[in-house]
Amino acid sequence: MTDNGPSTMTETHPSAEGQTLTQWLAQGPYTLAMSSGFFGFYAHTGFLKAIEERGLLPERACGSSAGALVAGSWSAGLDADEITRILCDLKRADFWDPRLGPGLLRGDAFRALLEAILPVATFDACDHSLAMSAVDLKARTVQVLDHGDLAAAIHASCAVPGMFHPVRIQGRLLVDGGVLDRPGLAGAPKGARILAHHLASKSPWRLRAPQAPSGPHLVALVLDDLPRVGPFHLEHGAAALDRAYRATQRALDMPITSGVIRLSA
Repeated sequence: MTDNGPSTMTETHPSAEGQTLTQWLAQGPYTLAMSSGFFGFYAHTGFLKAIEERGLLPERACGSSAGALVAGSWSAGLDADEITRILCDLKRADFWDPRLGPGLLRGDAFRALLEAILPVATFDACDHSLAMSAVDLKARTVQVLDHGDLAAAIHASCAVPGMFHPVRIQGRLLVDGGVLDRPGLAGAPKGARILAHHLASKSPWRLRAPQAPSGPHLVALVLDDLPRVGPFHLEHGAAALDRAYRATQRALDMPITSGVIRLSA
C-alpha cells in the first residue's frame, strides 16, 4: 500500500493529435485508468469489451471504486464477456447485508462475492500489472493498493462512504478511492501513456461535474447520457453496458483533437 495522490498533469501529448483513438492505442504499451462512478462498473465493462474486441488491451490497469472492480477483475484473468455475465446475473441480495455502523452495509457479502468470482487471490497472481486507489480516513490521503489480498483491495476501493463500512487493511481504515481520486490515476506510472475511461457524474448532489482528466501522454474518453444504475435499479445495468460498448466502438474510430473524446452514449 503506497501513499500517492491524483495526477495534476495539464498537457496533452502532441503525438495523439490527429490520430484516431485506435491508431494511438496501437502505437505501443499503455495504462488503462478507469474512474469511480457508483455502479459504473457496467459502463466500464462495455468499454472494456469494445477495446478487447479490437485487440487493444493495456499492459497495466488502474482505477478507483467501480473502475477498480473492473480493472481488478480483468487483471485477475476475467475477460469482458465473463465480467458481463457476472454483472448481468447480479442481484441486490448478493451484496446487501445491512448492519448498524459507519455505513449501511457491513460489506461481508460483497467481499464474499468478490472472493467467489476472482480467479486469483492476490495482486502477485494477476495476469497484468494492477493498482487501485482507496482513501485513508485518518490521514485523508489517497492510498495506492498494489499488493496483497486482491478482494480486500477492491472492497476498500469500492467502500462508498455511507453505503459501506470502512475496510481495514494493514491497520488503516479505508474508503472509496473516488473520494479523492475520481479518475483512478493515482496508481498510473509517471510518464506512461494512459487511456482514461472517465464516467461523467450523474449525482444530484454535485453542483458541477468533475472535469475529465488531462495530461501529457493521456487521452480521456468520456461517455455522456448513460443510464444511471444503482442498488435499486440494477435492471438498468445491461443497457448501460451495451450503450457504453457501442459508444466506445464509435470512439475508437474518432480522431483525437484535444486529448479528450467526448460523445453521447
